Amino acid sequence: MPKVTIHNLEVRFQVEGDDGAVFTRLFNKHIQAWAKLYEDACARSKHTEAERSFGDGEGPL
Repeated sequence: MPKVTIHNLEVRFQVEGDDGAVFTRLFNKHIQAWAKLYEDACARSKHTEAERSFGDGEGPL
């Protein structure tokens, strides 16, 4: 899985209570959802590539 680097991230929110805890909870929730979608897309791509090479006698690229 390739690494992803975030070069610039700005987040603004207003909440009651501990802002850091709220940000951490929401960030973790959404980054985990994004990571799942990304991993699923990578798996689909790999599977599709494997199917395309099926029967051509050369195997996966």
